[in-house]
Amino acid sequence: MRRLLCLHAFLCCLTMAHPFCPSQCTCVFHGRTDGTGTRSVLCNDPDMSDIPVNVPVDTVKLRIEKTAVRRIPTEAFYYLVDLRYLWITYNSITSVDTGSFYNLKVLHELRLDGNMISMFPWESLKEMPMLKTLDLHNNRINNVPTEAIPYLRNITYLDLSSNKLTTLPSELMDIWPPFNGLPVSSNASQKVVLGLQDNPWFCDCKISKMIEISKMAETPVILMDLFLTCAGPENLSGVLFQHAELENCVKPSVMTSATKITSPLGSNVLLRCDASGFPTPTLYWAKSDGSPVSNTVQESPGDGIRWSIMSLHGILYKDAGNYSCKAKNVAGSVEATISLTVAGTIGTTVPPQRPGIDTGPSSVGTTIVPPTFIPDSFMSTVLPRASTIAFYRKLKPTPSNGLQKSKVKQAKNEQGSNVTKLAADEKSKKSDTSKSIRDLKIVEETADSAVLLWTADGLPNDAPLTVVYSPYGEDDTKRTVETNAGSGKVLLDGLSSGMRYSVCLVAKGAAAGKDPCIDFYTLDNVEDGGQNQLFIIISGIACALVLPLIILLLYKILALYCKGHNTGLNEEDLEKESYVKFETISMKQRNLNSHPTELWARRPTNESERMLLCSRSSIDSQMTYKSDSSRSEYLC
Repeated sequence: MRRLLCLHAFLCCLTMAHPFCPSQCTCVFHGRTDGTGTRSVLCNDPDMSDIPVNVPVDTVKLRIEKTAVRRIPTEAFYYLVDLRYLWITYNSITSVDTGSFYNLKVLHELRLDGNMISMFPWESLKEMPMLKTLDLHNNRINNVPTEAIPYLRNITYLDLSSNKLTTLPSELMDIWPPFNGLPVSSNASQKVVLGLQDNPWFCDCKISKMIEISKMAETPVILMDLFLTCAGPENLSGVLFQHAELENCVKPSVMTSATKITSPLGSNVLLRCDASGFPTPTLYWAKSDGSPVSNTVQESPGDGIRWSIMSLHGILYKDAGNYSCKAKNVAGSVEATISLTVAGTIGTTVPPQRPGIDTGPSSVGTTIVPPTFIPDSFMSTVLPRASTIAFYRKLKPTPSNGLQKSKVKQAKNEQGSNVTKLAADEKSKKSDTSKSIRDLKIVEETADSAVLLWTADGLPNDAPLTVVYSPYGEDDTKRTVETNAGSGKVLLDGLSSGMRYSVCLVAKGAAAGKDPCIDFYTLDNVEDGGQNQLFIIISGIACALVLPLIILLLYKILALYCKGHNTGLNEEDLEKESYVKFETISMKQRNLNSHPTELWARRPTNESERMLLCSRSSIDSQMTYKSDSSRSEYLC
């Protein structure tokens, strides 16, 4: 038994030192003088019917081409942890298991073009977090589900041409510029290459964003072929995307009842949002801090129009912030923001009694202030009557019917003493509030800004404060900043250099004349500008003297290094084997004066885009066309 174990260990070591190559494949080791290197494996035996299982574990590039393989089984390549390029092209594959690409954590390219795949397991892409290139052209794929979108966010080269796609999810284009909201970059590495040609596209609102991209002169999304053609509906059959006009497709537009709202603490607030577009958009409410939003209602009085109202009952300081209303349909999305500010403190008052009417418990207590920015006349004319009644039932307190007459009489007798006590308490609070703000000072003055610091004792951290500042003696140009007592500091920006300013800190509910104030001066930026200019001149002279010496030294070091090393074939040589095939299903004459269905023109392509499109060129991987109508290959 011990001899058998020793023999097995010896064979394992021998296999790792000199890996065996599958009998139907060719293995090439690209070595370097330092003993390291990469290994490529090519399997192109027409009689091969299964994926080889004994590929050397140090393989970096595996190509299985022009074989009789019909299926990729689960975990077919799990032991190839260093695999970066996997090309399984022009075989007879019809089935790909969900776990086929398990453990391929460093894979950069996956090419399955020229097969007969009708359903691709999109969820398998999560096993390849480094994947940038996905080539599925010349297959039989007829659907890209919405669930596939999260797995395509990192893909920068996606080829779905020559399939059977009629539409794509409208959200797919939202993961790329210009629809994802990110700034458009001119860097070639940030561009996305899409192959969508030679599919029977049904031109409606679902692919309106794709049609919009084809009409853009400059966009980070590069289409391999600009001449995408509509196959339906009948009135657009044969029309190029560049000429297609979708009559019943309008992006949403949104409008709010107000952009800024200030409402007293404890009041009820209604936020209204109106949207239009076709198809009729759907409205979504959200708060900027991510907290959930409830108590919303929306209706559509007609095609292309929808409104929504969100109600806030008895608002607190935590309800202040920005609320966004987002309108979305398949043609696009847009949002508007409403800023809500909560002002003042909640008070306890006793409203006047009406003779002959019972007063419930809710008559004595918190005063509810109705929203002043949506009047009753507006609600009755714009909203349906049922919705108006439902909202105001929520807003107005309902009196209790179980109050005894003796309790009512007792409440009336105590009314005078309660009001006197509340007035005294309010006065005491104001006096205490004014005394709780101290150590007001200015730090970090610059030419256009300053930082105000203070210490707040006896106030809660969320107590509202207002910072009022203006040039000294100019009360008509005052500016304010809203903050809270717990922050302890605030930035005053937009100031003028070399001026004297006055700043006061006003606590909500403080007694008049008790607000702490100080004066300060902003810095003069004239001297700083001169010093900066002198520093730039000195730095430029120093760079001009030292830079040639540094360049000469680096040149000598590189020359000595390159002289003693023979690098061999490196990683760049492997990437140069990437290829691009330009092909369509049918041959068409391309000239500018022919019928719109035969109109072909090229957008000017810069060098960076040409290099991206040439990432599919390969001389050693010739195409085996599945149909006679495919065009010939163009090599870069």
